[in-house]
Amino acid sequence: MQKKTITLDHGSGGVASQELITSLMLNHLPDPRLHRLEDAALLPAQNGRLAFSTDSYVVDPIFFPGGNIGELAVNGTINDLAMQGASPLCLSLGLILEEGLPLDDLETIMAAIGACCEAAGVPVVTGDTKVVPRGKGDRIFINTSGIGVVADGVHIGTDRIREGDAILVSGPVGDHGLTILAAREGIDLGRELQSDTCALHRLVQDLLAEIPAGLHGLRDPTRGGLATTLAEMARAAGLGFEIREEDIPLQGVTRAGCELLGLDPLYLANEGKCILIVEAAAAEAAVVRLRAHTQGRQAACIGRVGGSSPGRVILRTRAGGSRLLEPLFGDPLPRIC
Repeated sequence: MQKKTITLDHGSGGVASQELITSLMLNHLPDPRLHRLEDAALLPAQNGRLAFSTDSYVVDPIFFPGGNIGELAVNGTINDLAMQGASPLCLSLGLILEEGLPLDDLETIMAAIGACCEAAGVPVVTGDTKVVPRGKGDRIFINTSGIGVVADGVHIGTDRIREGDAILVSGPVGDHGLTILAAREGIDLGRELQSDTCALHRLVQDLLAEIPAGLHGLRDPTRGGLATTLAEMARAAGLGFEIREEDIPLQGVTRAGCELLGLDPLYLANEGKCILIVEAAAAEAAVVRLRAHTQGRQAACIGRVGGSSPGRVILRTRAGGSRLLEPLFGDPLPRIC
């Protein structure tokens, strides 16, 4: 491939398009269903309920410490399926490329997508590529959709949350949002600060094996962070949530960076963490199981369902006071996914 950047010819559907797909993209996506280049992928029949999710990724910058837009796209859609207790089967991949995008950048992103899919065991089986004129996009936008299977007997949702349930988080919060802000603005907060992007489906499946009936609610706190996601869950459940500030895991570099920049880490995005609402009697076993997993080593119980404020989240502060956690208002950190 002699061209060094994406051109409008790559979106024509002709020779350049085919060369881009076969010489670059398919090198990193080995599933034979995709290599047939048909208009749709045929999937085998499944036992259980199908879960289906879709998301679009427009993060800026497209490369950042700990990952890139391609990893976000794969992990984010896998995690959306996992939050319903689904075992992901496959993904679709839609690319919108801007004229002038360096092919080396696209190669790096495709390599990351392929590596994430291989590590997660979730292949891309169908896809699409479009090219827009220079100035009509921002280098690259990605849409991924995913299909998974929820086993019989698995039921996860806010309608299952009950008074007295324990509120857990799988690890430190705020790393991704702060990483994106620092990378975008050229702020050096140290090499330790990296995005937490990762796939959580195996962690969830491990927990379902441990407490199959005790896992009531799951959410990944992406945009709006831990605080906004908890507020949405409390409102949907119609129950009060109480959480303890001192028990919320937070990396030292994230805490310091937030103090420096005047940010609240509870409202910063995460791309590799989840909130878990579990039956109180199963909370200790759940934390032990989570901590045995690579993505859950710093899991913690941070509160409980209940209290005098139905539909709201109350934070018990280190100083002994209380604070209402409301959903994020405005958009202080745009384009974090």
